[in-house]
Amino acid sequence: MRFGAEMRRLREAAELSQAAVAARLGCTQTQVSRLEKATRTPSRSDAERLDLLFGTAEGVSFTRLYQSITAQSGSPVWFRSWVEEIEPTLLVLRSWDPLLIPGLLQTEAYARHIFSQGPQITPEDVDERVEARMRRQHILDRKKPPMLLALVDAGVLRRRIGGPEVMREQLGHVLELAQRPAVFVQVVDPECVAGLAGAFMIAKLPNHQPDVVSSDSPTQAHITTDHDIVTSIWQRYEAIRLWAYPERVSLKMIEEARRAWT
Repeated sequence: MRFGAEMRRLREAAELSQAAVAARLGCTQTQVSRLEKATRTPSRSDAERLDLLFGTAEGVSFTRLYQSITAQSGSPVWFRSWVEEIEPTLLVLRSWDPLLIPGLLQTEAYARHIFSQGPQITPEDVDERVEARMRRQHILDRKKPPMLLALVDAGVLRRRIGGPEVMREQLGHVLELAQRPAVFVQVVDPECVAGLAGAFMIAKLPNHQPDVVSSDSPTQAHITTDHDIVTSIWQRYEAIRLWAYPERVSLKMIEEARRAWT
């Protein structure tokens, strides 16, 4: 809220319109309006460009304000633009996960075990990240939720995360969510070589906006609308989907795996 208030104050003092600021930030007037109303989380690029525009006038540093904002969120810094700007507005989300149950489908116990194994992580950090992950899942509870099309490697069903009880609960949760009209889960044959490059998500947004992809690496996700990268990820998604079992068969496989966790 302070970021937005300072942005509006300095913009008006400089006699600039929202459209003029938008042109300097490389975004739309609507996005500037959302920043000023505190309904959009600023990016580091927003902060740095505002500092260049206003020259840290009157001691205001948007970069420091941005750092204060990100220090209070439970999500990793590199993921916040996706969680706070992409997921709340998307129409369709396609995902591929070769190692774990997708975050939007995870139970609290499953997510907690994953986060607790991070190097040098504190119990407080684990609590914050689990809470952030559970908040993400609220998009599936909306009156008009986005369509979720999740491809999961068959090995994920047998990968022990937190023990048999956690796995039984997790796979049962996936089966329950898969009964929703907007959630589709397919298991991919483990011989699918195209999927070995890593996890990714493809978001379809409203108003004919370009697709956005998020692809994982060991340290951060790469989020982009670059046409060549998006096209490459789409091609990989289609190549993986060719190895996916039909949904009916996939759900049967998940149920069999759930029963095997004794």
